[in-house]
Amino acid sequence: MEKERDKKSKIFAGKKIRTHWDEEKEKWLFSIVDVIEILTESSRPRKYWADLKAKLKEEGSELSEFIGQLKMISSDGKYYITDVADTEQILRLIQSIPSKKAEPFKVWLAKVGNERIDETHNPELAFDRAMKTYLKKGYSKEWINQRLKTIEVRKELTDEWERVGIEEEEEFAILTDEITKAWSDLSIKEYKKLKNLKKENLRDNMTNLELVLNMLAEVTTKEISKKESPSEFSESIDIARKGGKVAGNARKEIESITREEVVTDENYLSEKEKFLRKKRKKKFLEVSN
Repeated sequence: MEKERDKKSKIFAGKKIRTHWDEEKEKWLFSIVDVIEILTESSRPRKYWADLKAKLKEEGSELSEFIGQLKMISSDGKYYITDVADTEQILRLIQSIPSKKAEPFKVWLAKVGNERIDETHNPELAFDRAMKTYLKKGYSKEWINQRLKTIEVRKELTDEWERVGIEEEEEFAILTDEITKAWSDLSIKEYKKLKNLKKENLRDNMTNLELVLNMLAEVTTKEISKKESPSEFSESIDIARKGGKVAGNARKEIESITREEVVTDENYLSEKEKFLRKKRKKKFLEVSN
């Protein structure tokens, strides 16, 4: 299942906290150093966190063992590995930090988390947010409408997989790969390589036609699964291949008429976004080297 890092900054008491929404786990992740700087008003928040982490480890706390890491942009415009924690972990961390801002910060955390909870109860909010995000990136409204439709179709397919007993993310990934190979003749890894993508979302870089065929493959897979109600994972794999093949045949028919390949290295991005991505990539390489 393809996910895209959605790094943003949230504001608490006039100060920025770097955040990242994990689509797979449906959780906000927060920069621990940023949180500590606000709560402690320390001039050396990294040192404070290093000492606190060592103290927690000595006390046998499991908290430090589950801390994640992400590359986040720093004040100098470069990306560095940063310790991050989800809402529950941050709340546990606050208990170890004496601060008069602890309670208002807890309220702030609840508000931030509630943004996505509201979207769960009212999906239109999520679509509105997605529309605004894609428009800012420079995508056309026509492409955005198509992309939002693929999200709806994808959700219906995963709901069907869950109905037949498929729950593991690894199995979702395998089935998705089978569908993709059946219609495009490329695995997801090969597809991303063709488009020169790393961690970027593959579907966000598909053309309208690629999106339509991918959507056809998934909606067909869902309908076949509903009809056959597979009881074994191997049966779902066969169904995924059947659904993908339907779109694959459509792709070949289009190519025979247009005499042009449907699946190409084209990235569906505006020139502005291409420029910004190139700039971000350059910064990333500078940090890596």
